[in-house]
Amino acid sequence: MVKNVVIVGGGTSGWMTASYLTAAFGDRVTVTLVESPGVPTIGVGEATFSTVRHFFDYLGLDERVWMPECQATYKLGIRFENWRAKGHHFYHPFERLRVVDGFPITDWWLHQGTGDRFDQDCFLIASLCDAKRSPRYLSGQLFEQEFSEGGADGMYRTTLSEQNTQFPYAYHFDAAQLARYLTRYGVDRGVRHVLDDVTEVALDQRGWISHVVTREHGELAGDLFVDCTGFRGMLLNQALGVPFQSYQDTLPNDRAVALRVPVDMAARGIRPCTTATAQDAGWIWTIPLFGRLGTGYVYSSDYCTPDKAEQTLREFVGPAANDLEANHIRMRIGRSAESWVHNCVAVGLSSGFVEPLESTGIFFIQNAVEQLVKHFPNRGWDERLRRAYNRQVAHVMDGVREFLVLHYYAAARADNQYWQDTKTRPVPGELAERIEQWQVKLPDTDSVFPHYHGFESYSYTAMLLGLGGIKLQAPPALELIDGAAAAGELRLVRRQAEELMDKLPSQYDYFAHLRGLPPEQRVPAGRPR
Repeated sequence: MVKNVVIVGGGTSGWMTASYLTAAFGDRVTVTLVESPGVPTIGVGEATFSTVRHFFDYLGLDERVWMPECQATYKLGIRFENWRAKGHHFYHPFERLRVVDGFPITDWWLHQGTGDRFDQDCFLIASLCDAKRSPRYLSGQLFEQEFSEGGADGMYRTTLSEQNTQFPYAYHFDAAQLARYLTRYGVDRGVRHVLDDVTEVALDQRGWISHVVTREHGELAGDLFVDCTGFRGMLLNQALGVPFQSYQDTLPNDRAVALRVPVDMAARGIRPCTTATAQDAGWIWTIPLFGRLGTGYVYSSDYCTPDKAEQTLREFVGPAANDLEANHIRMRIGRSAESWVHNCVAVGLSSGFVEPLESTGIFFIQNAVEQLVKHFPNRGWDERLRRAYNRQVAHVMDGVREFLVLHYYAAARADNQYWQDTKTRPVPGELAERIEQWQVKLPDTDSVFPHYHGFESYSYTAMLLGLGGIKLQAPPALELIDGAAAAGELRLVRRQAEELMDKLPSQYDYFAHLRGLPPEQRVPAGRPR
């Protein structure tokens, strides 16, 4: 069997990989991670979506322990501001659609044609986000108890393939602090941690990696090498020459500028969602952690200069941005033609990246390491395992690409050249045909991207209804069906949301309680006025 794994690169991708492999294989596989002491974690994204709970569950990590150490908060969805028009917002929540008489509640909502807040009318989570509520009571009880939090009452570990319910939240966290937390986790369980610079990647006569050379520790040999070197792709792209397939013909945003903004969260409150605010050449993310905001402007260098982007971000943040250091990032948008070649597997940015709009960076890492365990090779290096791995990883990234392109294409905003051009760029794959179908029948499992990519049909529906740039119609059959039950279900959504807003604590209040802060430092729990 392959028993010696060398991971080149640390940060979130390196330490998620090392900790997961250790959790899966224990001491039956030796894991060495080498990272440069001078390369910081890129922190483009500090948000996730709800499937990430399986990662922490697999490692046996209690969120009440790791979340405070990583300034983490809950995320119930994404709030999109100004994508339809300035001043308009809607939510893409972690919540599946209710079904009445065989039709999703959004079909009935569209049929009734009342208002433009489909998210508040059809989902509970939109109201909880507006009210800055925690998904858990102070006791730790989840607001929806039918959601399973572990297989067989936590008796076995789950992976992405067991995501048979839509869990209602994900996490925001400080990426650097999470990497440090996972470093301790991995090292405590036997991961060899080498702080050094890799100066050379040596290939054998077959063109496979035989070892890497470090500046101070000499040669590090292994059976399997994992490339976690970020956009550089030091092993996969540089040493092995695997080509990179750009997505920029359809997703032009290639730069970001980020700020870490200290904020008094007790006064501000913590909205339990990522916010994506449309701008003239892209969008700004706002990620609320317990002690600060993570914020950044994702933009296209074809429409905006780095100086203008930084100015826009600072003006968006306001006086709190004064004297803060801005981090400018060049993003490589697309994926490697293959993420596994010979005895090298790329995980994280070296494998691919599809801009942080739906918080997919951490998901790509989680999916890659889970699939690596499922396809882990033996000494025979069966090509069928490698091909299956590459096919699955490629489908995931291509599917996310298609979903993100829909965000721009379907956005009603068209007030400048950037937003006008989002409607005229080529769309990937069969997306154009799908959009034609969705205009007369909202997305379902048969009409979205057909391979697993982390998003369900309800996510497509939420974006189409919220973005407002594509004319949609309800199924004609609803004209012939009594709508009383659907009207009752829509009223029930509103009533349940009102009750939850009354009962649930604010998100700040929940995490202050978890940290043992005195009552006077907490935001009162009642409904906002």
